Amino acid sequence: MLPRGRPRALGAAALLLLLLLLGFYQLGPDLDCERSARGGRVGGRAGTRALTCPLMPRVPPDGRLRGPAVLDGALPWDHNRSACVPLRSLLPKCELLHVAIVCAGYNSSRDVVTLVKSLLFYRRNPLHLHLVTDAVARNILETLFHTWMVPAIRVSFYNADEFQSQVSWIPNTHYSGLYGLLKLVLPGALPSDLARVIVLDTDVTFASDIAELWAFFAHFSDKQMIGLVENQSDWYLGNLWKNHRPWPALGRGFNTGVILLRLDRLRQAGWEQMWKATARRVLLTLSATSLADQDIFNAVLKDHPGLVLLLPCTWNVQLSDHTLAEHCYSEASDLKVIHWNSPKKFRVKNKHVEFFRNLHLTFLEYDGNLLRRELFGCPSQPPPQAEQLQLALAQLDEDAACFEFQQQRLTVARVHLTFLPFELPPPRRHDITLVAQLSMDRLQMLEVLCSHWPGPMSLALYLTDAEAQQFLRFVEGSPVLSVRRNVAYHLVYREGPLYPVNHLRNVALAQALTSHVFLSDIDFLPAYSLYDYLRASLEQLELGSRRKAALVVPAFESLHYRLRFPASKAELLALLDAGALFTFRYDVWPQGHAPTDYARWREAQAPYPVQWAADYEPYVVLPRDCPRYDARFVGFGWNKVAHILELDAQEYEFLVLPEAFTIHMPHAPSLDISRFRSNPAYRDCLRALKEEFHQDLSRRYGASALKYLTALKQPGGVL
Repeated sequence: MLPRGRPRALGAAALLLLLLLLGFYQLGPDLDCERSARGGRVGGRAGTRALTCPLMPRVPPDGRLRGPAVLDGALPWDHNRSACVPLRSLLPKCELLHVAIVCAGYNSSRDVVTLVKSLLFYRRNPLHLHLVTDAVARNILETLFHTWMVPAIRVSFYNADEFQSQVSWIPNTHYSGLYGLLKLVLPGALPSDLARVIVLDTDVTFASDIAELWAFFAHFSDKQMIGLVENQSDWYLGNLWKNHRPWPALGRGFNTGVILLRLDRLRQAGWEQMWKATARRVLLTLSATSLADQDIFNAVLKDHPGLVLLLPCTWNVQLSDHTLAEHCYSEASDLKVIHWNSPKKFRVKNKHVEFFRNLHLTFLEYDGNLLRRELFGCPSQPPPQAEQLQLALAQLDEDAACFEFQQQRLTVARVHLTFLPFELPPPRRHDITLVAQLSMDRLQMLEVLCSHWPGPMSLALYLTDAEAQQFLRFVEGSPVLSVRRNVAYHLVYREGPLYPVNHLRNVALAQALTSHVFLSDIDFLPAYSLYDYLRASLEQLELGSRRKAALVVPAFESLHYRLRFPASKAELLALLDAGALFTFRYDVWPQGHAPTDYARWREAQAPYPVQWAADYEPYVVLPRDCPRYDARFVGFGWNKVAHILELDAQEYEFLVLPEAFTIHMPHAPSLDISRFRSNPAYRDCLRALKEEFHQDLSRRYGASALKYLTALKQPGGVL
């Protein structure tokens, strides 16, 4: 759903502006003292001019590095002190800007999201993102951008596997691995009619409009093809430790976290042959690259210095361990791009690292829904479905009793699949994924659930952007969750007035990779042996994925927060007889589980069939390709009932397992159940949804759906 107003966006923008102003006072005094101590010079070099135009980075007329002789211990920020360049005035209004990013894996995909947030926050131009990804990153980012529905942004994907053979022969010791070399192949990988592109590492954060960076293309000479910022450490000088042998470079060399590429010129100049020949020659004397593509770019530019345009240092402020970046900026407004190019990332040491962390954290926690805004003065085709959704939302009556239900139904929430690293389960003929959904207030259930269910899980979490970072820290700090690699966490970012319970279930269900799924809720703890028992039952009953069978797991509840969890059915029956356990919701909603026939279950030694009845909502094991939940049911009420009814309409048989059980643990009631209990209008809206669902069922199943209409007319209310 696209936001109607701008108050939240303006508030967030004001917060970010305040952060930048605070940064001015944090950074300014120290650097002013440095300038005073050096006679008003920046970087401590004689002959450099005082900062006369601090808010506009400058470039020399030819964009050329002056040679290693001028690199005498402090960075030669002379190239930042030439005549001021009015950057945006060089850029046609609404010009489409192209950005390329290489991204692989789960963690890198998260980094891309933060980078894109910073791009979108400042940008005033339409963007076309060219993403070179592995299968994991593509699945994540394709879903994210499809559900984000940001105006004036296009996304194209390129399969990284198709290009790996071009760089796999290069030994590389950098932590980025093979993917860290793929920027070398971009001139051939990107469309042949694409002439210019900005290439970014995933670990950069923008603090300015990317159009200002794009404007530097206008400063390229006829021979220049690559725009780079100088490397802000002594790495390529070879003096960091004894026997340090870096790749050849011009002076301190260049950092490739931010690159401007004239793709047309590179193709014409035979770039592929050029960099491969250089790499082969250097690898005769050096065993591997240490900094991946950056080493090879530098070696090429050492041989061909006329290819490079030297960019102002503020467009790639590098925060590595040995960085000299603090000589690059004098105040917060100077910063354009921050680059976390150390393996330590946010733990790196730097005089102003707290300011940099806070700026990055601003975008980590920034509400991405606020970036669904139209570009002022740049008409663009709305994202797919966005226009129809806006029209439908505009037609709603905000004074209608069920407006919130109607609004939530039209809401499209951003989805970030596999938010944390996940390992595919080994292929098994009969395997089961536990599927559930939760919000921030149920996070404490995760650790204990992991102790009960050793098998794979697919969990959908309904969180804000800020809560997503809290969740990340919670998992990383948990000795239980941090070592589990078979739990897939899928984030659905909060949007709309009601809890989209069935949409969350569908997100988690769609990402299950095993033959079967156990459809549970996060506040239930399965028997310790349930995972193995269910797998054995599937094999014993010869339930292939084509047989329409729903295995019922009887549900119980405890009223005590502390429970000696039963290790077997016999122990559970003892607790049941002692009044320490009860059949689930026996007192307020008995029809929800009565068809399970608990009296028969007590004595059962083998699975037994049961018939559907009105309002039945057991927890079941199903084939992975089972019917999805009906997403119109939001908040509390009838969400599982509708799904079980759909299963019966599709002629699934219900089989109760004699040794299976799951126990509901007590917790504070959710906001939605409180509203259901206290608000008659809420219950009326739910009843209207129920009637609408039955009408749809009749249209789809014809006469066979009559029994459901009859059940609807029976007394007993909506729940």
